[in-house]
Amino acid sequence: MRPKKIRWIKCEPGERCFRPLCKPLNKMKGVFLTLDEFEAIRLADLEGMRQVDAAKRLKISRPTFSRIVASARQKIGDALVNIKAIKIEGGCCRVIKKRRQYGKRKTGKSN
Repeated sequence: MRPKKIRWIKCEPGERCFRPLCKPLNKMKGVFLTLDEFEAIRLADLEGMRQVDAAKRLKISRPTFSRIVASARQKIGDALVNIKAIKIEGGCCRVIKKRRQYGKRKTGKSN
C-alpha cells in the first residue's frame, strides 16, 4: 500500500470532541473523524462545493475525495443513530496558511 498524500485543510476544528449529553460518559462509545474527513464534510456539506472543486482544494483526486466524504458521513451517521461521541483527530493534513496580500507600493513621487 502506498503512503497517503498530504491533504491541505483550511482550518482545524476548535472543538475536537462532541458528545451527547443524554448518555453517561462511562457508558459512551465513540467514533474518530480524521481532519481530512472533517474538512471534506465542511467543503461538501456546509459550503456546498462540488466534489471536483473540493478535491482540488484538498489537492487530492476526485475519487479520493469521494471516499473520504463517504467515510466521514458513515461515521457521523453511526454516531448520531447509535448515540456515540465524535472525536476529531489525526490524518495526514497540513493547514493552509493565509497569504498576505500586498498592495501597490507607494513611492511618494508624483508624476
